[in-house]
Amino acid sequence: MKKDIDFGTVEGIAVAVAKATEAVADQPAWNVYLLNYNNFPVENVLVASKGYGVMDGEEVKTSVLRHMFERVEAKSFVQVEPIDPAIFHINNEYWVSYYIGRQIYDKRFVFVPDSIVEENLIEIGMLQTQGVLHS
Repeated sequence: MKKDIDFGTVEGIAVAVAKATEAVADQPAWNVYLLNYNNFPVENVLVASKGYGVMDGEEVKTSVLRHMFERVEAKSFVQVEPIDPAIFHINNEYWVSYYIGRQIYDKRFVFVPDSIVEENLIEIGMLQTQGVLHS
């Protein structure tokens, strides 16, 4: 008898695109972070990232990148990957799956085209920098 997988509701997890403290060629560098606001760690965290959309009338797709983190401690964050501002004009998707005990949790975070812009930046206390937060 096949048992369906029960995916829990994701709470206390966010993805942020934030300015890095260092600059590259006088341009700000950007990174993607996974933030755990919960009072408990999450384990076996998988993040699949991809970009897709239309630029200059052409359909664009980036490679799918996969990242694995054994554990993200309570009230902490991990850097997932750097991100090139050249792809801020397309959808940037981060599919996050993780475990709490034996329960799996799963959520898709999508930064829609042109949502990563100066006027959307907020101070992200956990990162101690500005960025766009998706929760």
